[in-house]
Amino acid sequence: MKTEAEIRVAGMNALIGALGLVEAERFLMAVSRERFDYTEWRRQGLPDLPLEELARLANLEAEKNSTQ
Repeated sequence: MKTEAEIRVAGMNALIGALGLVEAERFLMAVSRERFDYTEWRRQGLPDLPLEELARLANLEAEKNSTQ
C-alpha cells in the first residue's frame, strides 16, 4: 500500500500529465478556493455512461492527445 505522500506525488504527476503544470495549479487553486464536495462532483461531473463506453472515450481522447 502506498503512503499518503506517495499518493499525493502520483496525483500531482497525473494532474500535470493530464493538464500541464499551469492548468494543474489552476485546478488545485479552484478546488481549494471553493467548498468542494468530491462525492457530489463525481455524481454530476462525469457523463452518465456505462463504464465500458466511458473507458472507450477516454482511450480515444488519450490517443488523440498523444498524436498532437
